[in-house]
Order: sequence, then structure tokens, then C-alpha cells
Amino acid sequence: MDWNRTKTIFIMVFLILDIFLLDQFMGKKSDNKYDYMSQTPIDELLKEENITYPPMPKQKQKGNYLVAKTKVFKKDDLKSLKDQDLLIADVERTKLVGTFKNKTKVSEKLQTSEIDLFMKENIFHGEDYSYWTYDKTNNSIVYYQDFDSKIFYNNSKGKVTLFLNEDREIVSYEQTYLEDIEEFNEPKEMILPIKAIEALYLKGDIPPDSEITNFQPGYYNSLQSNSSSSSFLLVPTWRIIVDDKNDLFVNAFDGEVIELNTEEKILLE
Repeated sequence: MDWNRTKTIFIMVFLILDIFLLDQFMGKKSDNKYDYMSQTPIDELLKEENITYPPMPKQKQKGNYLVAKTKVFKKDDLKSLKDQDLLIADVERTKLVGTFKNKTKVSEKLQTSEIDLFMKENIFHGEDYSYWTYDKTNNSIVYYQDFDSKIFYNNSKGKVTLFLNEDREIVSYEQTYLEDIEEFNEPKEMILPIKAIEALYLKGDIPPDSEITNFQPGYYNSLQSNSSSSSFLLVPTWRIIVDDKNDLFVNAFDGEVIELNTEEKILLE
């Protein structure tokens, strides 16, 4: 009898058995944790994780799907835009590029009210957009289109990007626009924002010791932003802001967490 070979076989058998038992234990532990989480109220779970949040509404509100079409720019659309060199930049004629003949200085503290006014006076239907962010990397200011004061989150088809020079002057911009926006079907009841937070927490998107600093209703494309279709369906969406910097999104009808693709993550950084 080859004792060394037999000993090796015993060691392998016990190793496999240990791995099996460990896997069973971890699976049981995970199941127990899930059962505990599913049975424990979300406010208690958040408290245990030291996750704080602002006061939450207890009354549900209703929302509608929206349908919209991509704007195809025509020469007549550009007549009201003065002191600009304009170019319709793509074959589909859906992207407008403008370069200003007179530059406008932006204050160091970036007052959104002054940019809002600039948008209204210098951009095609500029009043239909809301401020989103200042992109330090590209030295640009991003606005997204809105409807009924609710933003179309991260929507490349309804977006204005203002480009600044080193002197913080607005020198040019790119624009896309959604038109013929209409409410679709009957209003439906939206989940409460605390339920959106619960969905994000259970998915592991909100780490311990976080602060949920704000939440806002808006809309998100139910179709991919790179779709070749000229028509879009937008769904009511909760935007959950974590630590005043991280934006997370949850479908306000079914509570499904919206996964961002790589391009969308870059846009939100």
C-alpha cells in the first residue's frame, strides 16, 4: 500500500469536504441575512448602518409616462439666435453647435440664476432646460431638458453643454432637444422615495455611514440613450442623492434600480 498516495487522497477529500461545508455555511448565513433584512423595517436597517436621510413624504403621488420625439433642426429654428455662428452638426440634423461672437463671463461661484438667464436669452428654447452640473474636467456647464419642472435625467437627446475658456467665458455650446412631449396613458401611483432608498440599500448601492442628502422626482429614458429611434418613452424616476455627490436612480413605478452604462457614469462624474 502506497501510504503517501493514500494520505494525499485523504487530504484532498477532507479539503473538498471543508470547502463544501464552508459554502453551505456562507449560503445559510447569506439566506439568514436576507431573511432578516426582508423582515426588518427599512428605517431600522438604515439606523443600524448609520445611514441618515431627510424627512420623507408619507403621501404617494401620481405620475405619467411621457412620449417625446427628437428635434430635427431647420434653418427657421435658428433665426431667433443672434450673434452666433451656427452649425447643424450631424447627418440626422439633431445636434446644434453654436459659437458666440461675444463671450459671456461666468462668476467664480457659478450662480445658476445667471446661467439660467443666459440660457433663456441665447439658446433655442433655453427655458426648457434645468441646470445639472459644472464639469471641471471639460470646463463645461451641463443642462438637461425638463418637463413640468422635472429633469430628464442623463438624457443625451435633451441636453445643452456650454463650453468655457480659461477665462471662464462661455464661448460655444452643443444642443439637442426633445419636442412634442406628451403624457402617455392614465396617471399611475408612484412608490414613496423611502421605497426607492430601500431598493438601493438592499442592492448594496448605499454603503454604511452614508448620508442621503436629497431626493427628487424626474424622468429617465426607458430606452437606451444611443437608440436610433427618434421617439422615446420616459418613465417617472426617483433621483436619490448620497453624500451630496452620488446620484442613484430608481424607477418610480416598479421600484427597479436603474443601472447606468459606462457612458452614463462618465457623464455623472
